[in-house]
Amino acid sequence: MDHLESRCENCIVRQFNALRAMSKEELKKVSDSKITKKIKKGEALFEEGDKLNGVFCVRNGISKLSKLSENGKDQIVKLATKGEVIGQRSVIAEECANLSATAVEDMEVCFIPKDSITSTLQNNPNFTLEVLRHMAHDLREADDVIVNMSQKTVKQRVAEAFLYLRNNFGEDDEGFLALT
Repeated sequence: MDHLESRCENCIVRQFNALRAMSKEELKKVSDSKITKKIKKGEALFEEGDKLNGVFCVRNGISKLSKLSENGKDQIVKLATKGEVIGQRSVIAEECANLSATAVEDMEVCFIPKDSITSTLQNNPNFTLEVLRHMAHDLREADDVIVNMSQKTVKQRVAEAFLYLRNNFGEDDEGFLALT
């Protein structure tokens, strides 16, 4: 891995998340404290109920965010892809993880310690606003899922699922969904 590429201030991925609102100095601090990890397909980034000491920025790969129901069924809530930050809600709320995050394919993630996030939240209003925007977007998506589950037919929900996959993962040259 190229050293420049692994620095937050040079990383293209941050343009997709709230890190884009950090100053160069803040990004350097985050970059000095982060740990880049390779996660194998099927491996957990964290489990429901874990205390998170930081957030994960997805550099490559896909993670499923899921919740275990009382009957032991693993319900996928969301798929997190390149550029997304996972675990920020739990870290900011100082709560245990409400969901589990598991690699659906091999991943490369950057683990950013909690201190780097919270100190920037307190000192940079633009970053705080960006985090709020991302959380509001996630909340809107959750609202839509609730409405879709209760008001749409099975056919409509399946169609929505295919549209979600196409919009988030694209199509290959033959028009098939570009995902495993």
